[in-house]
Amino acid sequence: MNFFLSSRMQAVRVKYRDCQKYICFEGQRTFKSFLDCVANKFDIPTLDLKVYDESKTEVDEEVFEFLLKKQDLGVLEICLPQDPNPYDLLSSSASSSLSKYSADNEGDSDDTIILQQSATRKTAEDNRLSHMIEDILTTNPGGERIMNEYARTKSLTDGKRRDMVKILVAQMTSEHGTSPSRRVKEDYSKGIIALFPNLADPTSKFGYEHYYNAEDGSGFLAWRLKFVQREASVGRQKAMCQSLTWGPKADRYPFREENCPTTECLCCEAIALMKDTAEEAIVKEKMKQTFAYRQKMVHDPVKSSEIFTVFPRFQDIAGMIEQDFSLMFGDATSAKFLEKWPTLYKQKVIDQSRGLTQTGNLQDLVQNAESTREVKNGWDSDMSSILVLVHILPPSPLGRKRPGKVSARHASDHIVKFIKTGTSIQGHLESVMESSPPYLLAVGTQRSAIHKYFIVIDKHAVPCKSPDSLACFDELFKAHFVFGTSYNQYLVNVYNFLQTTIYEIDVDTTKVNPRVAELRARMLH
Repeated sequence: MNFFLSSRMQAVRVKYRDCQKYICFEGQRTFKSFLDCVANKFDIPTLDLKVYDESKTEVDEEVFEFLLKKQDLGVLEICLPQDPNPYDLLSSSASSSLSKYSADNEGDSDDTIILQQSATRKTAEDNRLSHMIEDILTTNPGGERIMNEYARTKSLTDGKRRDMVKILVAQMTSEHGTSPSRRVKEDYSKGIIALFPNLADPTSKFGYEHYYNAEDGSGFLAWRLKFVQREASVGRQKAMCQSLTWGPKADRYPFREENCPTTECLCCEAIALMKDTAEEAIVKEKMKQTFAYRQKMVHDPVKSSEIFTVFPRFQDIAGMIEQDFSLMFGDATSAKFLEKWPTLYKQKVIDQSRGLTQTGNLQDLVQNAESTREVKNGWDSDMSSILVLVHILPPSPLGRKRPGKVSARHASDHIVKFIKTGTSIQGHLESVMESSPPYLLAVGTQRSAIHKYFIVIDKHAVPCKSPDSLACFDELFKAHFVFGTSYNQYLVNVYNFLQTTIYEIDVDTTKVNPRVAELRARMLH
């Protein structure tokens, strides 16, 4: 242990070979003055003297000054270049070393031996933590500059200290998560002080509390961890919000051609021209040029209700929905449903329906879906196969409040409704609620003989491009994206399955029901 005999005198126990003495040195208490006193006391040359602590670890000038401030020098051993290296003594057994040390130092008690063992373990742990911090810094960008600055100045600027804390916390969270244990935070703090002794606070209990103080959770490491935790929490919230907004209502970066109007004035000119011309080719070209303007309008809560007033040609020229969807996602994505459903998914859906409870409605749909001839009663083969999917992915329960659980048969009515030829379409539209999700309106003599399909959206009837039921359903799905409308609450599972499995849109950012994920896995495997 150390003794301060006066404000200018220091006493240290020093061992040279088999002799142990107190060294008292006055004046400026530096490593050099200490070595001069040792040389005079033991009558040995000062050239190339080596100093080791009780754990056989070499003490240099930097560490000596730190230990001197901490009053933690213990017994220092002096070696000349020709003396055996104290590291060689580590191979001897602990019992013989302690016995020999006790014999060489009369007056040393059992307490001294215990303290020596404790100091050895403490120093070994400090070395381990010092190497841990050094490895982290040397293997991360910027770490070498931090170590070089300390080697040059024996300190760190605020900027370098912040860089060090960021590097260490990043490593800590990658290994232990954003809420590491108290022990982990203390180990990192101890390692910092062990590697950079001059960064220790000599007035605190342990010297590292300004990096992590377990009593109040303060310190540079603790504060950085709290920031990381807060950022992670915000990131999770953003991801959750994003997963709920991707899909039909997502505000995307729309397609824009070089010759598209770039100002609202030019767009207004194109819109006015579309209203006055009867040439379908011109209308399609101007609709293409105003696509970006239209998409911005669709996602404006105030202007979205005016979409059919500003662009009335949706209602008298078929194919405008198909064109906008292709501009949004490309021709390859636009063609996927009509390519894959008849050849691959239709039969898989029929096969999956075998395990369901066979109600009368489901049996009729499966029978019609499997039919290779014209269906006499009920929907045709393609439409029936779509409605079978509704039975496989029925509506999720909406809670205790009404309407609660809705049957697949009732949900199917929100995909397609039938009216007989001669029935007023305008009269039907008047019965539709404002802002209701889009659905197909089939007009014909009976369900198996439909001559015209319309997409009903916001009390408007948009004619489908093709009389084919499968192509009309494909257009219905695309209308959700073109007009930025939500899926019907009873059909979310069906539409999410089609969106992520067949169209392959927003697969990574769309949260789906487990039943949807399960069916998707079956289909894709």
